[in-house]
Amino acid sequence: MSILAWIGVGILAGWLAEKITGSDHGLITNLIVGVIGAFIGGFLMSALFGYRLDQGFNIATILVATLGAVALLLIVGLIRGRRPSY
Repeated sequence: MSILAWIGVGILAGWLAEKITGSDHGLITNLIVGVIGAFIGGFLMSALFGYRLDQGFNIATILVATLGAVALLLIVGLIRGRRPSY
């Protein structure tokens, strides 16, 4: 996937994760959370199901990146001692 597609997926996944968890972040934080979430989600999909999602910008990659970003935000919230507000 090209770097522009990663940025697009990252921003969208970070924004969706922000809305799901009730967090309040900016565009750059959403991008970072989304891209890291994409790596986490891709790793989990690969480890658990043996499935790779590297075909590009589509619903499956956005869903996996969003789930990874939500997991990342929940883990960071638990480390910081915050409870999710959803």
